[in-house]
Amino acid sequence: YRTMRGYLCERKAGWDTHGLPVEVEVCKELKIHTKEEIEQYGVEKFIHKCQESVWRYMKEWERLTERIGFWIHLDEAYVTYHQSYVESVWWSLKNLFDRGLLYQGHKIVWWWAQGGTALSAGEVGQGYREVADPSVYVLFPLLDDAGKKTETSLLVWTTTPWTLPSNQFAAVHPELDYATVEDAETGQKMVMAAALVETIAGKVKRELKVVSTCKGTALVGRRYLPPFDYYYKTLGNVAGITLDLSLDIEDPESEPKACYLAWRVVDASFVTIDSGSGVVHQAPAFGEVDFEVLLQEQKQFIPYTDPKNPNREPQWRPELINAVGTDGKFTSEAPDYQGRWVKDCDKDITRRLRDEGKLYHQEQYLHDYPFCWRADEDPLIQYPRRSWFIKTTQFKDAMLANNEQINWLPEHIKHGRFGNFLESNVDWALSRERYWGTPLPIWVCEKTGKMDAIGSYEELLAKPGVTGTEVWDAAKKAKPSLPDDLKVHKPYIAAVTYDSPFAAGAKMKRVTEVIDCWYDSGAMPFAQWGYPHQNADKFREQFPADFISEALDQTRGWFYSQLAI
Repeated sequence: YRTMRGYLCERKAGWDTHGLPVEVEVCKELKIHTKEEIEQYGVEKFIHKCQESVWRYMKEWERLTERIGFWIHLDEAYVTYHQSYVESVWWSLKNLFDRGLLYQGHKIVWWWAQGGTALSAGEVGQGYREVADPSVYVLFPLLDDAGKKTETSLLVWTTTPWTLPSNQFAAVHPELDYATVEDAETGQKMVMAAALVETIAGKVKRELKVVSTCKGTALVGRRYLPPFDYYYKTLGNVAGITLDLSLDIEDPESEPKACYLAWRVVDASFVTIDSGSGVVHQAPAFGEVDFEVLLQEQKQFIPYTDPKNPNREPQWRPELINAVGTDGKFTSEAPDYQGRWVKDCDKDITRRLRDEGKLYHQEQYLHDYPFCWRADEDPLIQYPRRSWFIKTTQFKDAMLANNEQINWLPEHIKHGRFGNFLESNVDWALSRERYWGTPLPIWVCEKTGKMDAIGSYEELLAKPGVTGTEVWDAAKKAKPSLPDDLKVHKPYIAAVTYDSPFAAGAKMKRVTEVIDCWYDSGAMPFAQWGYPHQNADKFREQFPADFISEALDQTRGWFYSQLAI
């Protein structure tokens, strides 16, 4: 339409060639699925397979494109695995790193356990579907001031029974009214939100008699017995000192006023009475909000060395409790379920709670839950991971303002699907613990841990004391058909080291991660030209785009990544 009206439209094709889509396809071909199986097969051979798969499908698309008469320049297409494209992406990441916008942080991420990597909010958003999960109401017996079990329990709600072995706190809303009730049939005394007594009585079809009421603040600090004692048996009575408690350092005989590290009630404003019991199970290892609770709790504690045992290193603050490995299976910390996929254990855990008299009620809970967008049988889990993030939240207002300038069709996308996504923006989880992708261009000093970002392969080779390029040279000699673009990929780029500017005699080594392939996609406005290393005039001529068209599912994918970058 625009061409026929006399405008110049660049008919440049482009191929997104990195990431999980390619890896999953190759794994199907090899009849493997997990990271362990990929590494047994061999990372170098796997990378070669990924490139060959990309090439094969590119050729199929080119044949189809010509057959259907799609008018486009295939011989000038950009390809995201090509060196010029990768180097352009590296340049942009170096820019972010040097500005303090690309950082490494310990956060709760959506984790594809079978693939062993984190996913970004955009990727997670593409994999939601409705599932029925168990909704359980569990009894956590309260302890008295002497640490003895009482006859009253907290009624704690969760839809993830598999997280109960890693329970650390129980959360209440400080301003809500809570009722201690007695089950007329069983005599069980329980604490729950006063507003939910009738609802829960209806669920169990029994009368719940209110014995007393109090505000949530009155419950804060109360200790309880968790449903599993894997950690409690060694840490249950361990206490530390908080900022509002004091220790007389002049008197080594004085006893500090203690605050127990875990298994106590904490206040949390996110607790609601929309569902559940008003008392929420907290497993900080498996929930972003729960993890924030732990961080807030940790801030209250101060380092403490026991004057009577000055050489002993005590645990002075609550540390993260996590009985699950990166493969999504229970570790030896939870020996009864060791080696089993967590979601497969929900039924057994629920059955055990019932047999031990700790399960008060169980039902099914219908809700939307995310699965891996490229392995739709694999549910994701939230998991604690040290990953690389881009500070997109710092630019939330700028992105919202930019969105106002976009002429969206249909119009409701602007303030609906896309606008809502921008409003709930979280820092972009960029790194992937995978293989076929743009390598994260960060090199780390092996002695000091200080980091350096690299903006091109030429910049890397110009560093003093470069070694490791012979690994690529040997691979190319053994297999001359390998495209030169692979030298900036795993495993060859990982072999390249150089002298550290931070410590004499030390080497700089690349971090192991690759990046989210959606970053590749969103970088295409400049990376398709190899900017800024080449074609600067072409980029300035063509940027920004006048018209962008894609499927609705790309709202949180390609549309977002372009806007954010």
